[in-house]
Amino acid sequence: MHTKAIGIDLGCTNIKAVLMDAGGTVLQEWRGETHEPDDRAWKGAIQKIVREFQALAPAAPIGLSAPGLANEANTCIAFMPGRLPGLENFNWSTHIGQRVFVVNDAHAALMAEATFGAAKSCRHAILLTLGTGVGGGILIDGALYQGLHQMAGHLGHATVQSTTHLADVTNMPGSLEDAIGNLTIKARSLGRFETTWDLVAAYQQGDPFATWLWLDSVRKLAVAIASFINILSPELVVIGGGISRAEENLVTPLRHFLDVYEWQPGGKKTPLALAHFSDAAGAIGAAAFALSKS
Repeated sequence: MHTKAIGIDLGCTNIKAVLMDAGGTVLQEWRGETHEPDDRAWKGAIQKIVREFQALAPAAPIGLSAPGLANEANTCIAFMPGRLPGLENFNWSTHIGQRVFVVNDAHAALMAEATFGAAKSCRHAILLTLGTGVGGGILIDGALYQGLHQMAGHLGHATVQSTTHLADVTNMPGSLEDAIGNLTIKARSLGRFETTWDLVAAYQQGDPFATWLWLDSVRKLAVAIASFINILSPELVVIGGGISRAEENLVTPLRHFLDVYEWQPGGKKTPLALAHFSDAAGAIGAAAFALSKS
């Protein structure tokens, strides 16, 4: 049984890496810029930091999280068009010289919460990551559920407004991602807000338009979560990602809307929690995924 693991989170802007023990303690941490147009730069940086961590823990399994769909064997990202050129089908195990377990970044965030964080005691849970887009992950019987072609957990691509003609990147009309993701905030606010943080700040000040727009987004999030609860019946719903840092500005209205839309048979509510980990979740989850596979 391994007592340490290395986790790498490769993003389009930054790379994060951790060496951690099996109890969830981060022993070493590293962060650097991706320099996305130059794949030699980020591939070289990852190789270098792994070697440094391996000097401290030679037998540690290695996990790597990145955007896109992993292949069936979790050896590479098989599908990620338009971002991180050089990532698709890149053999990380050959590059590093050791088996590398590759996983989608939102799946990694779920693994972090399920192994060491908010969902640690759960056998069944779901995670939504609210950020530029909306990602997610599903835990069934204590294990990450990846599904056919590793597409499971794309909770942000559920439809919450089917009558619109606007479709998201997966061709879904009126998706949850479009309803609350930071990517669409300028269009949704008619140009009034550049970021979700600007919107939330105006909401806190009592701006009527901001209040309507923010609460409408949160209402659609509640409708989606209530639907996921009906389908999967999780023990816990975890909310992560940058937008989750709105905290009570998000959680308080979300709980009120869930009281309206959630089934709650026999008065039983599904618990809701904010994610324990923030921007290090991908690296920590990648390490947890490697531990689970080795």
